[in-house]
Amino acid sequence: MKIVVNDVSYYVEIYGKGEPLLLLHGFTGSVETWKSFIPKWQDDKQLIMVDIIGHGLTDSPDEHERYKIERAAADLAGILQYFNIEKTNVLGYSMGGRLALTFAILYPHRVNKLILESSSPGLKSDEERRARIKSDEALALEIETYGIKHFVEKWENIPLFSTQKRLPQIVQERIRTERLRNNAKGLANSLRGMGTGKQPSWWNRLSELKMPTLLICGELDEKFCRIASEMARFMPNAVVSQISDSGHAIHVEQPEIFAKIVDEFI
Repeated sequence: MKIVVNDVSYYVEIYGKGEPLLLLHGFTGSVETWKSFIPKWQDDKQLIMVDIIGHGLTDSPDEHERYKIERAAADLAGILQYFNIEKTNVLGYSMGGRLALTFAILYPHRVNKLILESSSPGLKSDEERRARIKSDEALALEIETYGIKHFVEKWENIPLFSTQKRLPQIVQERIRTERLRNNAKGLANSLRGMGTGKQPSWWNRLSELKMPTLLICGELDEKFCRIASEMARFMPNAVVSQISDSGHAIHVEQPEIFAKIVDEFI
């Protein structure tokens, strides 16, 4: 369904009954990311799936500032309010994990348990942020210049997703189709507005998060496992779950294990 929150039309799908679980996809994703988990989770959970701003069937505004991660978090609060949900568990993957973390920091009273898959609190130094903003702007211009198909072919071949080459062809095609459903303006502006370089660094605020937190990483994704381990040192109620034989996208590379550990944690 479509709902308007803070003047942006958001696409939301809801399944099941029980304890709410807000699901936030990664960059180039959509609600389709989570569809295979509906049969596994819907019996005892209310699954709230959102197309993040600039993605899927949600609006892609022209204004870069509208994509700021703090504003996207405020939109999530508005979505929950629309459905009369006071408090929810939140699961975010990669970009969606950065948004989930931002939401937990800005609206801690709305989060019961937090699950971050292959996520980070942002970059620590101004120098790192400036370099990332520059590279994201170059990528945004490339998306606008050459279009979605060209970008997706490049994106699926970056080292971060190399382990997905082992997946069955049908799964790889499903991921590609989901990515191709996005639009150039939305993805480009998402990079400009809520890319890793643009978001605030939340490292110095991690200790504020008192809710139980699960940090999931794939053992083959060494960078994000290092980040998860470091995050856990600052978070009083966080645990790290490192999944064997998996890279960045555990939910597609090891879906059965992923479903089980999320279920058990909640």
